[in-house]
Amino acid sequence: MRAARRRPAPGLRGRRRPPHPRRAQQRPAALASLRGACADADLVHAHGLHAGMRAALALGGLRTPLVVTWHTRAYAEGARAPLLRLLEKRVARAASVVLAPSSDLVLRARRRGARDARYAPTAFPAPPAGPGAAPADAEARRNKTRAELGAVGRPLLVAVGSLERHRGYGTLLDAAREWARAETPPLLVVAGEGPERSGLQARIWAEELPVRLLGRREDAAELIAAADLAVLPSRWEARSVLAQQALAAGVPLVASRVGGIPELVGDGAALVPYGDPVALAATVLRLLDDAPARRALARRGLRQAASWPTEDAMVAQVLSVYDELTSPGAGL
Repeated sequence: MRAARRRPAPGLRGRRRPPHPRRAQQRPAALASLRGACADADLVHAHGLHAGMRAALALGGLRTPLVVTWHTRAYAEGARAPLLRLLEKRVARAASVVLAPSSDLVLRARRRGARDARYAPTAFPAPPAGPGAAPADAEARRNKTRAELGAVGRPLLVAVGSLERHRGYGTLLDAAREWARAETPPLLVVAGEGPERSGLQARIWAEELPVRLLGRREDAAELIAAADLAVLPSRWEARSVLAQQALAAGVPLVASRVGGIPELVGDGAALVPYGDPVALAATVLRLLDDAPARRALARRGLRQAASWPTEDAMVAQVLSVYDELTSPGAGL
């Protein structure tokens, strides 16, 4: 959360970030402290629903503009679902402007009562500056990674993301059961941790699926670069990091046609219906059997990645919102 101070100069100069741990922000004293930190601000920018709710409570009665970036869609089932809808409504209606990285999140914010909701795609982080690795070195690293994973002489598929129900890993295992019958079954590796791990692992063992759960990994980019295909079976995504990493690395992607994925990838990925393991498996096997199609898809992915907004463009958009809301005579 950022509180832009009474501006000594335009833009982000004078900003500060109130230092409150998330748990502490639930306490009345912490809320009062947050209110004090924001009291002399021209504008407060909160990132996420929970931060937006805390900021709205802290700013209650003040005329300070509130910007909320709604980064992703939260999931709740059973008795928690109405509470989540209420939280979304409270935040959407309290915000002067809601910024969202996908068009469907913009529509969701408007349906929840946002006065002003805008499409604001986040930039994919630029690679570190400096000379890139020589092709021979990159190929050696790729081969080393594949050998460590046990994908020598067979195709390698990579998925990255927390092991939660909405990520669609159950569908992915169903698809793995389909391609396990192939003459040379591809190996699927999944990097990530979460509450679904034990159930997924039990299925992998019981059904003898060609799948490995790798747990948390710090080398996701290297795993993706080593893959023949990246797979993204989620029920919903805004601007998936996996999708961005795959396209930017020239790795063909097979993904669910959901949320912000179609507008993110354009024609640079193969899209399948969510929850359809037959379509997912067929698309994976078709691409694995067609190297020219994989190369063409990778080229389209690189072209699509080059069209994404830069960090400078993203910052300029946010600054323009700040200036709009804090200019003399701006209505709240």
